[in-house]
Amino acid sequence: MTLKTLIVDDEALARSRLRTLLRDCRSPAAEVVAEAAQGAEAQQHLAGMALDLVLLDVHMPGIDGIEVARTLRNRTDAPAVVFVTAHAAHAVTAFDLDAVDYLTKPVRAERLQQALQKAERFLKERRALQESVLIQDRGRAERVPLSEVLYLKSEYKYLTVRTATRSHILDGSLNEFEERYPTRFLRVHRNALVARSAIRALEKYDDGEDAEGWALRLDAIPEPVAVSRRQLAAVREVLKEAR
Repeated sequence: MTLKTLIVDDEALARSRLRTLLRDCRSPAAEVVAEAAQGAEAQQHLAGMALDLVLLDVHMPGIDGIEVARTLRNRTDAPAVVFVTAHAAHAVTAFDLDAVDYLTKPVRAERLQQALQKAERFLKERRALQESVLIQDRGRAERVPLSEVLYLKSEYKYLTVRTATRSHILDGSLNEFEERYPTRFLRVHRNALVARSAIRALEKYDDGEDAEGWALRLDAIPEPVAVSRRQLAAVREVLKEAR
């Protein structure tokens, strides 16, 4: 992973030193894609570009680094925050704001590399959580990776989440999954989404009501998933692209 990085510091020399140190970082590496000398300028960058990491000074004119970090707390796509400052007294506040690390100036190359490693771990762990479904059953909580979900079906007020080995019940909405993961799941029926990667074959299917019906065969499970006539063209197009 190469971390797309924003450096925020009101001192040009401090920004320059961090750029120099980052050039020698390898595991992970970092690419400085923007710099800011003020908190307001940093917020503009944060709103307008995808970033992995912010190296953030605390004391700056106007909006300070603490306030910038506060604005990121509720963003699910927020970059990892590493505070870089001469004032160690702010460390507790920094970690209260979910900073992954806190570096004191002058920054040493070894500590900066460690901070990048922490940022990388944080981002990977968060991504793994976002790419999973939280199933709660009889007081138990279990995370099911989305990569294991073969289909989701809407039944009454709940969703059936089917993997190769189990079926889970989830209180959720098909529309939410369809909108959030359009490249992962395909709508095949008003009550069903299937994993695009699991689709293997489209075949005629008589469900007892429609002898001219169609259904999909998916990897690793025996039961077919019915395809509505309305979604048939979209399903055929996906199969055509997969060939």
